[in-house]
Amino acid sequence: MPALSFLDQRLFTDLAAHAATNPRLRQHHNLHYMSDPCHRMVVGLQPGSYIPPHRHLAEDKAETLLALQGCFGLLIFSEAGEVVEKRLLQAGGECVGVDLPPGVFHALVVLAADSLLFECKAGPYRPITAAELAPWAPVEGAPEVPAYLAWMQGQFIPGAI
Repeated sequence: MPALSFLDQRLFTDLAAHAATNPRLRQHHNLHYMSDPCHRMVVGLQPGSYIPPHRHLAEDKAETLLALQGCFGLLIFSEAGEVVEKRLLQAGGECVGVDLPPGVFHALVVLAADSLLFECKAGPYRPITAAELAPWAPVEGAPEVPAYLAWMQGQFIPGAI
């Protein structure tokens, strides 16, 4: 059984600091074992972290995301890559999270430094497959990522929501 874990400012500060030094600008803190049937984690994220549009195809892979600190832009896409919904997920804001059913293309944009997210979905861990990545968006590390990330961030400038 995993150790008792408090979701406190000490953890939040450590995660934000580690995310800032991580090349991917994010850091996970798992509250589960990889083989557990329910995966729960706190993720520290910094602006500039690229979370490519993706979906989870397995019927048991609904995903719940809650903003614990900071602000995120959530983009929901059609199969063709058109934005069909966008929301701000902001700790203490009007909307703090989302429960995503399987099969929905989605992406997050980190809009504030030291943002923290709680994520919950069914385990065990399975890497995202090619069929779950959006064919119309660049994969992490591709040269097109900076331009695409700037476009995603631009969806949340004042007046764009």
